[in-house]
Amino acid sequence: MTKILDWKKYTEAARRVVAEGCVLLENKDNVLPLKKGCKVAVFGRIQHNYYKSGTGSGGMVNVTEVTGIIDGLKNSGLVEVDTELENIYLEWEKENPFEVGIGWGQEPWCQKEMPVQFELAEECAKRDDVALIIIGRTAGEDKDNLETEGSWYLTSLEKEMIKNVSTAFEKTVVVFNTGNIVDMNFVKEYNVKSVLYTWQGGMVGGLGVSDILTGKENPSGKLTDTIASSIKDYPSSSNFGSLKDNVYAEDIYVGYRYFESAAKDKVLYPFGYGLSYTNFEITAGDFEFDNGGNLPAVKFDVTVKNTGSCSGKEVIQIYVKQPQGKLGKPALVLADFKKTALLKKGKKAKLKFEFDISRIRSFDDTGITGNIDSFVCEEGLYEIFAGNSIRNLSKIGDFTLSETIVIEKVSDSLKPVASFERMAAVYDESTKQLKFENQKVEASSPYQNKHRNDNLSELDNFLERKDLNQDILSVLKTLTDEELSCIVRGEGMGSPKVTAGTAAAFGGVSKSMNEKGIPCCCCTDGPSGIRMDSGAQAFSLPNGTSQACTFNPDLVKELYSFTGWEMVYNKIDILLGPGINLRRHPLNGRNFEYFSEDPYVTGIFASAIIEGLHSAGVTGSLKHFCCNNQETGRWVSNSVVSARALREIYLPGFEMAVKNGADVIMTSYGSVNSMWTSGNYDLVTQILRKDWGFTGIVMTDWWAMSNDEGKEPGRFNIAQNVRAQNDLYMVVPDAAENAHNDNTLTSLAAGELSRNELLRCAYNTVSFLKKSHAQSRLENRDVKVVIKNRKKTAIDGATDKIVYYDTVDGLSIPLDHVDTSRGKSYSFGIVTKDQSLYRIELVGKTGDNDLAQVNVSVSYNGVNIAVLCWNGTHGAYEAKGLSMDRPLNRNVVINLYFAQSGLTLKEFKITKIKDNN
Repeated sequence: MTKILDWKKYTEAARRVVAEGCVLLENKDNVLPLKKGCKVAVFGRIQHNYYKSGTGSGGMVNVTEVTGIIDGLKNSGLVEVDTELENIYLEWEKENPFEVGIGWGQEPWCQKEMPVQFELAEECAKRDDVALIIIGRTAGEDKDNLETEGSWYLTSLEKEMIKNVSTAFEKTVVVFNTGNIVDMNFVKEYNVKSVLYTWQGGMVGGLGVSDILTGKENPSGKLTDTIASSIKDYPSSSNFGSLKDNVYAEDIYVGYRYFESAAKDKVLYPFGYGLSYTNFEITAGDFEFDNGGNLPAVKFDVTVKNTGSCSGKEVIQIYVKQPQGKLGKPALVLADFKKTALLKKGKKAKLKFEFDISRIRSFDDTGITGNIDSFVCEEGLYEIFAGNSIRNLSKIGDFTLSETIVIEKVSDSLKPVASFERMAAVYDESTKQLKFENQKVEASSPYQNKHRNDNLSELDNFLERKDLNQDILSVLKTLTDEELSCIVRGEGMGSPKVTAGTAAAFGGVSKSMNEKGIPCCCCTDGPSGIRMDSGAQAFSLPNGTSQACTFNPDLVKELYSFTGWEMVYNKIDILLGPGINLRRHPLNGRNFEYFSEDPYVTGIFASAIIEGLHSAGVTGSLKHFCCNNQETGRWVSNSVVSARALREIYLPGFEMAVKNGADVIMTSYGSVNSMWTSGNYDLVTQILRKDWGFTGIVMTDWWAMSNDEGKEPGRFNIAQNVRAQNDLYMVVPDAAENAHNDNTLTSLAAGELSRNELLRCAYNTVSFLKKSHAQSRLENRDVKVVIKNRKKTAIDGATDKIVYYDTVDGLSIPLDHVDTSRGKSYSFGIVTKDQSLYRIELVGKTGDNDLAQVNVSVSYNGVNIAVLCWNGTHGAYEAKGLSMDRPLNRNVVINLYFAQSGLTLKEFKITKIKDNN
């Protein structure tokens, strides 16, 4: 079978996502869209350094090219860009190049900005009609944002630029190329007419943004976060960023759940807000309350009419006001949303909504309603509202429950083992408003071991169970203890057993298991596209913020169906994404990967992505399960959180996606209620598998720690992972060797781990593998994917094979055949089996110009570790390099990127400098 992947259609889908994800916050005097033929002065150095994504594993996608905003405007043919001003920036950038940072997580949040004096802005204003200012920010893995200039706040140079430009120009537009929201108080200070959040749109982001700016597309994106006046207004601020304990004292009152309840005056731009170039009239239709089914439900319709002057789309959001009852509730909760098709002026659409009360359930973690560990809807009046933001709503109906209804009783799991105080909403009769009081959360006794021991008998006679797949059980019966300990280890990074430069291989990673018909599966980083550290190029996707702000899950599902076939082309089975943690706080560095402060929005888009990938027979790994709500101290910090906040806020996105077919989960690094998630029995078995019915595989994050209950964590406590039913420890250099001496077999011998627990994990893994493309590849019957309408890539992950060289006390790799022309790259692999320290060197020569600067960027498993520079060597070979401060990984992919022509290479040398064996 052959499948055609049309790169042009892939690009068009991404472009539409970027456009529909743009959120227009201000548009005074209808400055946008730009008039056809108008002259535009583009300010801001990000015009030539577009941020396609955030940093870290979520953004490390090699691409053939990136189309920035100024490129998109030029390509549109609809406006005239001031090239004189652009050339001023280009000259300035020669002396002020983009700073990429050296090493993991070292790229700065923003780039140095060119000073813009009033005189320059005034000169431009004489010849141009509109000023466009582009502000850029990045952040990512291991690098939270900070409450400083250049991160959350604008820099003094950025403020000066906005001030001078907006003073000189009558029409000024500020465009944000960011992964996340930033401080917006500048809007009140300066004469800015329009403000547009465009997020980070991947490799074709500039095309989608240009479509919005020029009016080819009408903005229809909505905020999936609340933008407050001050960072300190967010209730989690006082409990964010600790290296030890982060107490979730705000409890369920995250984002709009807090602001709309008792701090409406602190909001600059509310949740769900976003302007259009046209206007819409929203009218409620028939409303029906049905109390005759399993659960009470509502059914209604909403009519949307385009009353403006141009075509556009609108998002209808449904919110519910619940009775405060005994539990206390937020003022409003999002229950549903739908986006219209494109409506021409004067046209209307009728949107139909239907849901039962489980959509608006609350969790009783204390028994105050008489239903402990249960989701309930308390008795009282429920009012339904519809509108196009949480601040622009009309009531469309209501219903009354005469008694409290129990939606679902769940396990008594993952409760805090330390007491703390949380916010609780109370209705103040005197003011007729909600207010917050402190409520003590009592500590639970340790319970993880008890829950595991209580359920251990379920595994008796595991290999004889009739409810399991008998073919798979027959394979498991042949596995030795050594093979069982091997199958719970993933191998990476850069394992040569799968696609070069990917994150991990797992399953049939040993020859013996391969011979028993167990395939070797490949997974690699997303979620912003396929990461291949071999240098192979892939499609870089719009970030999670952009996707969710579309409020169009069908469009995102379509986009990921293309990504799915790209994965098949590259022989990759699992994309490590989507990231679906809640945006508890705006400074979280990985917010660019995540979707929203709202769990329903998060669950909808997680489900859409997985469904899109499944259409190609591949899948994604939901991450990070759970409470990875900051990057600071993510390995060691402990999230202290109530069962109610977990069940209502931090787990529902995962639950929705699981119940909609998600089959892979990645646990987070840190601890939740004093138990590291990798070995957290309550989280992985009790909640995920028992409460939700999950039957897929669970993997750790890379090199994650686990702890036995009440003890300190360790990196290779794989036995605890297996006890928790976390199927795969990610990653080790060689799964069959046990080079790190993990405790799997020793715990098995000591009776601290049962063989049936290992068999259970193996069953989960093999069950997954048997349905994967990996199985089809093993049997030489996989679908062939042909890509059309794609520019030729420098390195093709599906067809170009990386050569691996064994390092034995040193190594010399001839490179005299390598094309070092500007923009070219070259990759190769190194296999090292000892713990010695090495120096790596590149030997090359240039011509006679002593002022020449010929740079080569050296990347180590996708991370830039050095930029080596040759000046004039007068034809003599010179060695440039660096001494490594830690042992080399077992499998390393080295990529050389040639920024300038003029270098002739001789060899790549590895020399041992310290023997640690």
